[in-house]
Amino acid sequence: MINPGRGESFSVRSLAEASGVGQGVIDKLLAGRQRTADVLDAIALAETLGVAINVLFAAPSSPNPNRSSRPSIPTSEE
Repeated sequence: MINPGRGESFSVRSLAEASGVGQGVIDKLLAGRQRTADVLDAIALAETLGVAINVLFAAPSSPNPNRSSRPSIPTSEE
């Protein structure tokens, strides 16, 4: 996993060790099985990665519908 803030790369294990956040939480977040995190975990991850929390947890500005678990919303009435 490439770190966007500091340019370091982390494995799930090394990120868990550096941040103090459990590997299971990080695995679930990466896999999309968990969409939120405890505020202290979120802060720890953001600080370890050197990015703002919203970078980690905000929805992408231009989501790829193929990677989203949200149902698609029609843009026009059919």
